[in-house]
Formats: sequence, structure tokens, C-alpha cells
Amino acid sequence: MNVDAETRRPHIGISIGDFNGIGPEVILKALGNQHLQKLCVPVLYGSIKIVTRYRKILNLKDWPLHQCSNVGQLNPKKVNLVNIGQNLKFDIKVGQATSESARFAVDSLKAATRDLKKGFLDAVVTGPISKVALQKEGFNFPGHTEFFTKVFEMPDSLMLMVSEDLRIAVVTGHIPLGEVSKVLTRERVMNKAKILLHTLQQDFGIQKPKVAVLGLNPHAGENGMLGDEEEQIIRPVTLELKKKGNLIYGPFPADGFFGLREYRKFDAVLAMYHDQGLIPFKTLAFEKGVNYTAGLPIVRTSPDHGTAFDIAGKNQADETSFLEALYLAHDIVRYRKENAKALEETQTLAKESN
Repeated sequence: MNVDAETRRPHIGISIGDFNGIGPEVILKALGNQHLQKLCVPVLYGSIKIVTRYRKILNLKDWPLHQCSNVGQLNPKKVNLVNIGQNLKFDIKVGQATSESARFAVDSLKAATRDLKKGFLDAVVTGPISKVALQKEGFNFPGHTEFFTKVFEMPDSLMLMVSEDLRIAVVTGHIPLGEVSKVLTRERVMNKAKILLHTLQQDFGIQKPKVAVLGLNPHAGENGMLGDEEEQIIRPVTLELKKKGNLIYGPFPADGFFGLREYRKFDAVLAMYHDQGLIPFKTLAFEKGVNYTAGLPIVRTSPDHGTAFDIAGKNQADETSFLEALYLAHDIVRYRKENAKALEETQTLAKESN
């Protein structure tokens, strides 16, 4: 692994998720892609028992897999499997949420996160988990987004759904719909909007991003007749950011905005709550959609689907979203390195000119 930092392929960790769901299937199908292996060094945190079982069940093509006990033993020319919990005894019950599969998902996630935090990995792609099963095992987070925000000690982060033609972020994430209006404040909307603008520049290379902001209420409040959050909270934020030179517009009525395909005029959309953003996103881009956690010092992506226990082990799961999550993680790592290098060169030239 003594390869120059600028030229070596990114090392991308993969947490296996719930091994009784479709995670192992989409991961193994994605990792069999030869083009992917030329772009990065995949590092799967799992178990050879799981890999062998699913290869057999699904009759998947065999390809070289390098097994190791820790990240210090990686082979940069192969797909790597870091075996975790070698001494654990567990049963694979395809299609069922079990305490064993939930605990293993946490172990896999924590192992990948540990190596990410130590700098051994450049990014992590997380396999789908059963949130209910994990919380029964003491995983006290609504989802991966909140977990990584806490672990990396950041005050805030942003769930950003990404596809080739569409990016949608949400101000409020995994909370009940009845709580949305209670927690929606100018400060929250402002923080999320700033993270979105910054990530579009830093992680996607868009120097002057154009962002649309959706209203909370039907018809964006209809001038206060259907709610005042637009006039009291959302519009003041867009106006303040616009005065600072940002190309940010809204609030737009969500139904008409998507119905007229207005999103095609913008680099990203900021929705007010989970389903307002994710329903149109998954309708338009489900097979290729990726979930990216913006606003963190590290890179984390995931497919935009869940465990899908109902089709687990039936060779029906499409790996496209997981493959796109790997590609996006690779691209963002590259963007960040290029930006850091460009900034360093600019600062060096500035010092020399002085």
C-alpha cells in the first residue's frame, strides 16, 4: 500500500448491512463489475460465510476475493474482504430480520467507520439496514446519517439524494411528519441551505450552484392562507442568501414544481421534509439513486433502497443503485483531492508573489 497519495486508487469501505436482506446480493453483484475495480480498491467488512452462502444461493459468478483480518493486509489489486467477528456464531435466515443479523450489521458498520476515522479508507458505502431491528439491539440512531454526524462530531449534516439529473436534499429527515412544523426554524433551514450550497461546490464541482427551495404547505402557503411557514421562515432565508450572491430561489409549491419538471432548471432542490423530497426522487430515479451524507469531513454514500426482505435471496435485486453509490463515493473523493490541491497551489503562488 505504499502508493503515492495522489495516484493511488481510493480505498472504499463497504459495510454489509443486514445480511438477511438484499445487501449481500447487490454488493456482490456490484463488486463483480470489472470497471469498478479499476477505479478503486473495494474493502468489504463482512464474513466469508455470508459471501459463500449468497454466491451459492444466487449462483453468482466467482471472482478473486482477498480475505484478511484487518485493513493493513489489503491487496490493492483485488476486492478485499475484512472478516469481522470470526468467532461469532450466527445463522443466515434469508428474508428475515433477526437480532443476529442486526448485531452483525452494527459490527460491520463500526469496523468500517473505525478504519475511515483512522484514514485507512477514503470513503464508506453503507449497505441497507433494518432500522427497527438495529434499534432493538441498542443502535440509538434513526439511520446512518445521524450515526455518522454523531461519530464525526459535526453539529449538522444533510441528507442529499443524488442521481445523474436530479439532486434533492431535505431540511428534516427521519422524524414523524407531525413534528416537522415544530422543528422548522430559520436557523435550521439556513444551516441546511448553506451545507447544500457548499457541497455542490466542494463535492460536485459546481462553482455557482443554482438551488430551488420548496415550501412546506400546499401551494407554498397561498400567501399565508394555508400556513405561514413560507413567509415567516423559508422566504427570509432565501432572500438573505440571495443578497450574499447565492443563486437560490423559492419557496416553490412542491406539486407544481415537480409536475412541470422545474427541477431540470436547478443544480439541486431543498425540500422541507423526508417524503416531500424522496417520493419524487425515487419516482424519477429509484434504480440509479444514491443517498449522500453532505456536510461531513468524510465521504459516505449508500443505495437509495432498503433491505427488501421480501425479495432477498431470489436473485431479483438490482445492484445499479449500489454500484452508483460506489461511483459517487469515488468521484467525490477525487473532487475533494483536486480542490485541496488547487487551493494549496493557489496559496503557494500567493506566498511567492509576496
